[in-house]
Amino acid sequence: MSMINAALVESFDEPPHFRSVPAPEVADGQEVVDVLAVGVHPATRGIAAGKHYTSPKSLPALAGADAVVRRAEGGLAYVMVMGAGSLAERIVIDPATAIPVPDGTDPALLAATMNPALSSWAALRTRVPFEAGQSVLVHGATGNAGSMAVKVAKHLGAARVIAAGRNRARLDELTAEGADHVVQLTPDQDATAAALAEAAAEVDVVLDYVWGPPTELAMRAILGARTQHTRLLDWVQIGGMGGDAITLSGHALRSTAFRVLGSGFGAVEPETTQKEFTELVAAIAAGGMAVRPHPFPLAEVEAAWAHKDAPGERTVIVL
Repeated sequence: MSMINAALVESFDEPPHFRSVPAPEVADGQEVVDVLAVGVHPATRGIAAGKHYTSPKSLPALAGADAVVRRAEGGLAYVMVMGAGSLAERIVIDPATAIPVPDGTDPALLAATMNPALSSWAALRTRVPFEAGQSVLVHGATGNAGSMAVKVAKHLGAARVIAAGRNRARLDELTAEGADHVVQLTPDQDATAAALAEAAAEVDVVLDYVWGPPTELAMRAILGARTQHTRLLDWVQIGGMGGDAITLSGHALRSTAFRVLGSGFGAVEPETTQKEFTELVAAIAAGGMAVRPHPFPLAEVEAAWAHKDAPGERTVIVL
């Protein structure tokens, strides 16, 4: 029996372990590919910890949620295999889901960047009627996905991007990465509300990675300061760092052209997702945006799981 190296989740209470497993068997309509790079994203960790809706129902199971792979003819592709696992020297894919990657693309950089960029790209391209020239507030901009949202919004033509987050040093860095204005989210609720009201009262879209009580504060501040009440404000819930629920007054929905919606894999048709991912891969490959990869070999998967990414960095396992 042919064997390959892989990272196996053997317990939800432990990091994946480096193991030798049987090589994958291909069925009709499938394709075996060589894995080049796999990002260790928050979702990837959550899946391996049994905390994600795509976490395996039985163990052991392959870790990993996406990958940059080399196909049999030599071309590169990006694949998402959430629920199937990607951290192995070779995996089986559905060829129809393989997104072509331009020649010369750095697999590690693409693996590091795709996941952080997906949420804001999908939100602005598929969930709201965003147009070039509009303004965007990124609420929770100092994490990797939030920081990338600043770059994505600018890349897609936002005239003004406001970055709001807790990390003052990271906010200052974002001014050099596309943010036109920054707001620090502090324990002083009055000061935070005043700063949000001043900077973001007339934005068109909010990409919200925070939610919970901080979002309740931000909504009250921005809606209370808004002067163009019939101008649509789309508030897109993407992440939940501040909590999973909010209390929202019906008055807020009735008194302003205000729409709250979510953006995630369950909110977009697969055909649309495939098209948008293809365009995002091309944008990253062309140098439009990047997250710095911090590479680990597959044999050091446990060390990779323990590594804490610095701002602007993403752990990537390279094979």
